[in-house]
Amino acid sequence: MSAKPGTTGNVRAVFLDVDGTYADYGVVPEGHVRAVRAARRAGHRVLLCTGRPVAMLPESILAAGFDGLVASAGAYVEVAGTVLLDRRFPADLAARTVQALDAHDSVYILEAPEALHVPPAAAQRLREILDNHFRQAPEGPVGSSAILDAVRATEERTSVRFAKVSVFDSPVAMERLVTEIGGAIAVVANSVADEGRHAGELFQRGISKADGVAAVIAHLGIAREDTIAIGDGANDLEMVAFAGIGIAIEGSHSGLVAIADRTAAPPRQEGLVAAFAELGLL
Repeated sequence: MSAKPGTTGNVRAVFLDVDGTYADYGVVPEGHVRAVRAARRAGHRVLLCTGRPVAMLPESILAAGFDGLVASAGAYVEVAGTVLLDRRFPADLAARTVQALDAHDSVYILEAPEALHVPPAAAQRLREILDNHFRQAPEGPVGSSAILDAVRATEERTSVRFAKVSVFDSPVAMERLVTEIGGAIAVVANSVADEGRHAGELFQRGISKADGVAAVIAHLGIAREDTIAIGDGANDLEMVAFAGIGIAIEGSHSGLVAIADRTAAPPRQEGLVAAFAELGLL
């Protein structure tokens, strides 16, 4: 594939976080759709790089067309229909995780690429939490349907093979859950969390979005210096640090802004449009 000359003259790989970067409360600005399509027409590769699992990515987010996905915060990677990575919790770690969450009556989703699993008793509480969060969007709680439509109330969760867990409400601190579960487990802030609730995302320690970026560019034959990563959250730190150019959304996680090469305006201002233009992607 040939590319119009950008700042390097090479084909570049652009990795976009979803929530707070490409979309706002699950709604994608039209300018962002046009920017992605224009960059791909120019010969560049554009991929989503998100904490969401594949099952939590509705057509409204995918509609612009992408060259691939880094999902589940780096645990799952797919390029043009080819799965490069699909890393799930080992059975013993998965069982301990579910046991600890259930012991505290937590509201959580076990996230697999193909489905989202919630305890039946927590389904209504999950709906209320998500609707309250997405109701803050100007369009109302439309973004919650992308999650709720894919959720299954699953009785037998110990046999579910999942890549990550989103905890939306826990009576105990996330750090305590991590200690109780033990092993190679880590936690990062959840982008859908209300003040006053213990919430976060549980993942296998050592896995990050940077792993997904590395797998993609190795597969495509694109140099690390020709990568661009754009994000706004704690789970974007590794990919922004890894990329040739790292961009943080204005007003996002302070640690991310500190390590980024530059910033971009948030989705409500269609910040990716100006960022793509400045980078010579259009």
